[in-house]
Amino acid sequence: MTLEIISPSEILFKGEADSVTLPGALGSFTVLKNHASLISVLNAGSVVYRTPAGEEISVDIKGGLVDVDNNIVSVCVY
Repeated sequence: MTLEIISPSEILFKGEADSVTLPGALGSFTVLKNHASLISVLNAGSVVYRTPAGEEISVDIKGGLVDVDNNIVSVCVY
């Protein structure tokens, strides 16, 4: 699936990911390939994603929104 992590000033990451774990308002959740469409508010915490090469990368955020649709995960952070 394609992951985009975007802040107001820059694109933090755009590429392929096997999984993405996000700090949702009601608790942490993980998105995998073919996940159902959703939109969620994100709390402060870490967005953790795993690349196809198996590397796990963490990005700290203060909050934001995520949109999941058709294997595209768009994370807008501040």
